[in-house]
Amino acid sequence: MKFLDEAKIFVRSGHGGSGAVSFRREKYIEFGGPNGGDGGRGGDVWAEAAEGLNTLIDFRYAQHFKADRGGNGQGRDKTGAAGNSIVIKVPVGTQVFEEDRETLVADFANEGDRILLAKGGDPGFGNTRYKTSTNRAPRRADLGWPGEERWLWLRLKLMADAGLVGLPNAGKSTFVSAVSAAKPKIADYPFTTLHPQLGVVELDEVGFVVADIPGLIEGASQGAGLGTRFLGHIERCRVLLHLVDVTQDGVGEAYKTIRNELESYGWGLEDKQEILALNKIDSLIPEQVEEQRKELESVSGKKVHLLSGATGEGTTDLLRALWTDIKSETQKAKDLANGPVEDSGWQP
Repeated sequence: MKFLDEAKIFVRSGHGGSGAVSFRREKYIEFGGPNGGDGGRGGDVWAEAAEGLNTLIDFRYAQHFKADRGGNGQGRDKTGAAGNSIVIKVPVGTQVFEEDRETLVADFANEGDRILLAKGGDPGFGNTRYKTSTNRAPRRADLGWPGEERWLWLRLKLMADAGLVGLPNAGKSTFVSAVSAAKPKIADYPFTTLHPQLGVVELDEVGFVVADIPGLIEGASQGAGLGTRFLGHIERCRVLLHLVDVTQDGVGEAYKTIRNELESYGWGLEDKQEILALNKIDSLIPEQVEEQRKELESVSGKKVHLLSGATGEGTTDLLRALWTDIKSETQKAKDLANGPVEDSGWQP
């Protein structure tokens, strides 16, 4: 399935039904009075986060969503039928923006989240509503109110436990294909990955999701190489896995380039827990690998893991370290959501 992370849609709720002008006409009842019913309410347009969706590709082929209008009122005080509402299913992690692409309307962070995008039009009153002591035969009925319509942008940010970052050709796709069932395109040239990929890692009877985004370049935080869209996919990740190509010159500079882009982009990316690793260690002799490791540790001030996505060397230990940090960050998020526990002051 082709990945699509941004789409523009048009939504319109249903118009309200019009009220009716009608009078009771029965034998032996000379002055039956008004009995025109109200119209029906127009249908709403809702959006809901659904399970099993991970792309916005469906919105490439269907961009217009229109709810039904309400039925008109009838005689004998019959109210018009309400218009059918529609529900637009979107993946978890989808954000909805106004047409200006800046004003946030909704953020679907959890499955089952639901929001009203366009409210159906109110119905018009029938002439029964306007009967008074002085106006026994009103001939007034109202038209239904129009529904709402608007253009909206949908933007998908992947929901993953760990996000892979690094310069182009750092071996991220090879790593994902080695540790999960995902099969991204792999080749020996930069920008092989053009769309974000998700891989489910099974490790020691546990599982977690890894997101592989296209390689970042200098200026990505300002949009170079579609960098802002790619960086958005790792905003929700608990942990970042930063891969550096051991074969390139200046591994320290490569590390600082990515860190600068994370800090420039903001949204908390620079504060996320990060695991650092040198990839493609099978391409150099051990002495050269150790030299590169020392340089990267000196620049980053962090422990540097060694691995080879091609041969699988070092991947198990790295995944275990990754899972440890994911559990820790998940627990921190739960504690923050629950808030501090108040001390009752009671002593045993």
